[in-house]
Amino acid sequence: MNAPFHRTALSIRRIDLTDPGEAPRLEGFVAEHPDGTAFHRPIWLTATARGTGNIAHALVAERGGELVGYLPLLEVRSPLFGRVLASSGFGVGGGVLATDRKTMQSLVAAAEELACRHSCPTIELRGGLLPERRPGWITRFDSHCGFVRDLALDDEAEMNTIPRKQRAEVRKGVANDLTVTVGSGGDDRVAHYAVYAESVRNLGTPVFPRRLFAEVLDAFGKDADILTVRHRGKPVASVLSLYHKGSVMPYWGGGTWDARRLRANDRMYFELMLHARRRGCARFDFGRSKTASGAYDFKRNWGFEPEPLAYASWTADGVAHRDADPTSSRHSAKIAVWKRLPLPLANAIGPWVSRGLG
Repeated sequence: MNAPFHRTALSIRRIDLTDPGEAPRLEGFVAEHPDGTAFHRPIWLTATARGTGNIAHALVAERGGELVGYLPLLEVRSPLFGRVLASSGFGVGGGVLATDRKTMQSLVAAAEELACRHSCPTIELRGGLLPERRPGWITRFDSHCGFVRDLALDDEAEMNTIPRKQRAEVRKGVANDLTVTVGSGGDDRVAHYAVYAESVRNLGTPVFPRRLFAEVLDAFGKDADILTVRHRGKPVASVLSLYHKGSVMPYWGGGTWDARRLRANDRMYFELMLHARRRGCARFDFGRSKTASGAYDFKRNWGFEPEPLAYASWTADGVAHRDADPTSSRHSAKIAVWKRLPLPLANAIGPWVSRGLG
């Protein structure tokens, strides 16, 4: 008679990412998992925690010593927006990576327990496997869309891939007196922050702390860089991009008021497509945009097709749903005021506010 089969029990634990054996193990798990993103990488979690002063939590699921699930969480605390466990904090992807749905549900339950212990009334999962039929959870498929397409085989083909009207704008940017540099050194960082800070102020959004960009660049190394477009030596458009699994994602980018006249943003994204292909990328990930927003339309103009993204959120009983959405009508008056702030004042106050957005 055969001996009875005993399935190895699943265990969930919170790990210390400063342990030299833990982070490399997780990096390997994220790299091998088909749904792993740059925002799942332990270096993203630790860099965003250091860069914003928030707290990193890494939950792992193991069976017989084998890693079968991972949930990176950033505990974001704000006097304006409250507390949230976000996966991944300051990212547009994240959520549970697991080999099966039972493991996913166990990690979600552990996240709920962690939220209660740390007085966080909200959890946000931005992708990954999503919880089903759990009390307090809501999943939305209509709030944001992602935009990804393959890169072309050469520069001319890349230009011809762009729809006619947008292609004309790119050609104007190519014809203008603009120079393009790529790097991650001190000059690149200074130029990027100046351009990005002005860009988000003009949109009515507080700028992130300078240290956040520095920590991400330092942590990602060759997997991140800054492309900057200059006009007569002055930076007018700049983007910090992430590279992961053969894809490039222009993540933190923007332009000054002059960028529109010069078509510098159009030139910037086209040059990034060329640069990414030359360094071996096969896909261009334009990131997420709020459905039916101006950014959504801009990316469609480039020939990218929107793909709805699934985001899940949990709210504790008796607590109002957290609203840190900059497009929310609740924040429209604040945004209008922020657009009129002098740039030095916006840059001084912005990091204090934005580190609590998550």
